[in-house]
Amino acid sequence: MAGKTMEFKTEVSRLLDIVIHSLYSNKDIFLRELISNASDAIDKVRYEGLTDPSKYEGGTDWKIKLTADKTAGTLTVSDNGIGMDYDEVIRTLGTIAHSGTKEFMKMLEEKKGQDAVELIGQFGVGFYSAFMVADKVTVVTRKAGTGDNDAVKWESAADGKFTIEKTEKAARGTDVILHLREDDKKYLEEWTLRELVRKYSDYIEHPVVMDIERSKTDADGKPTDEKEIKEETINSRKAIWLRDKSEITKEEYDDFYKHITHDFTAPMRTIHFKVEGTQEFSALLYIPERRPFDIIYKEYKSGPMLYVKRVQIMEHCEELLPPYLRFVKGVVESNDLPLNISREILQNNRHIEVMKKAVTKRVLDAIADMKKNDYDSFVKFSKEFGRILKEGLHYDFERRQTIADLLLFQSTKTEDGKFTSLDDYFMRMKPEQEEIYYILAASRAEAEASPYLEGLKERDIEVLIMTDDIDDIVISSLGEFKGKKFKSVAKGDITLGEADKEEKEKKKEEFGKLIEFVKDRLKDKVEDVRLSSRLKDSAVCLVAGDTDFDPHIEQMMKAMGEPYMKGKRTMEINPDHILFKEMNALFEKDKDAPELADYADILYDQALILEGAKPVDAGAFARRISALMARAIAK
Repeated sequence: MAGKTMEFKTEVSRLLDIVIHSLYSNKDIFLRELISNASDAIDKVRYEGLTDPSKYEGGTDWKIKLTADKTAGTLTVSDNGIGMDYDEVIRTLGTIAHSGTKEFMKMLEEKKGQDAVELIGQFGVGFYSAFMVADKVTVVTRKAGTGDNDAVKWESAADGKFTIEKTEKAARGTDVILHLREDDKKYLEEWTLRELVRKYSDYIEHPVVMDIERSKTDADGKPTDEKEIKEETINSRKAIWLRDKSEITKEEYDDFYKHITHDFTAPMRTIHFKVEGTQEFSALLYIPERRPFDIIYKEYKSGPMLYVKRVQIMEHCEELLPPYLRFVKGVVESNDLPLNISREILQNNRHIEVMKKAVTKRVLDAIADMKKNDYDSFVKFSKEFGRILKEGLHYDFERRQTIADLLLFQSTKTEDGKFTSLDDYFMRMKPEQEEIYYILAASRAEAEASPYLEGLKERDIEVLIMTDDIDDIVISSLGEFKGKKFKSVAKGDITLGEADKEEKEKKKEEFGKLIEFVKDRLKDKVEDVRLSSRLKDSAVCLVAGDTDFDPHIEQMMKAMGEPYMKGKRTMEINPDHILFKEMNALFEKDKDAPELADYADILYDQALILEGAKPVDAGAFARRISALMARAIAK
């Protein structure tokens, strides 16, 4: 087949432009990315060969080879891994086929330097970092198990297009040939390559090798003038998770984390432990410093790597951690599982269940320790991962209280940007307070402006401010904390103690007939009309039923075009507001006064506006307001 020239997809061209022109200060990481890709390719063929021996054609002497050709000015990174066929090369090297690609590109263009490098690695497009040091890249690859020498050659100068053609290759695997720029010929030096491998890829399980030229030695061990070339392994290949913790430095832990995650920043927490007894396994887990931007997508791959007897069985074993801990990275190795275990078997495997329980406990214990002994880091963790951790309240009944202890919220008693735990809130509750009050809002500012808080603020009762989109669901799942039930300030009736109850009864006697009038007037719009304990400054508000969606959630669903059943609201009236008192005086004077019906309608529209909705009939609302103003001026 003759060579074919194709254009990169638009996002790849944009990515290459950013890589070449913005990330020059972090060039060294190109080698880490290419070696990591080569290691992944070997892991894949190593695993597939367990069930398909044809993939092992050519042997199992796994290795990644660096070849520096100073004459040609090329550096080649070769592996004997899984390789690619023609279609895979086009799909893998010509397109970015990920969910969230647009968001990724937007974030990448907004960042420079180190942060951008981190994004490129985490998004799985580290191959393109080769163009930071090369003005042309050639890839020659042969798919494992094909039984012939048919291979594919891909080449690009990062000029918006690439060429692809059929070729031949003696063995399976991939060669990535970098035609280095003149300013980057330092990457052909042995000591430079050694240092980069030691810094970034020392923990690669497979040997990273180079052909090293050395002087031969004589019988006495002295160097001679004769030269010889020997293949030398330049990485340590130590399985760090199997070593004793006392032997490992923080730098070594951090370097391994960067290797397996392609994250340029150090992790927030490292969790390393071994379980011994009837079942034995080792785990090295990490809590990242920052949340991966694509963690919200369903295609996000979660779970630590699973090794069995030093063979990587899965790159992402979802069965080892619950979804609400999907931000955790790392490695788990067991000697009790079979090498040919399938994902279906994993789902009902007793060993996996035991491991999952232990791993989950260790992660939650580490977060709890952070809360107790490093609160500043815990606050940072909560900002990054608190929303994800909350999912456990809904999905993990057994650990609900444990998870609840690890959550932080803003409240009406915290400064802006500061947080409180549920336990601290509980300790501050009023002696007679029976419920934990909370409000859902898009922001703290929106919450503090809400009329639902007025009466609670007046009585110095603390309200939790919840701004995550899942808060209504997860708090409903939790139900209570230390015997105190959660209560949305925007749902159901609120009575603040016996004194408040008695005061309401008195007000009902005074305003009962007017309330019945308003209720009859609005019978097609509201479920009920009642006096409010919530309000102090506002005249009116609408309240959802205890089992209805919170008004804030309804607004979100409406904005997203999601279908939902909206129940009738109950309208609450502030009996201490001058408007209601004057309205009551008019009612007692003339219960048939035509203005009363307009006032009732205006109160309802005003309540809609206060909860963030629009009047049902904006034109009628405007006419009523105009008429009201005209009458006031005429007086």
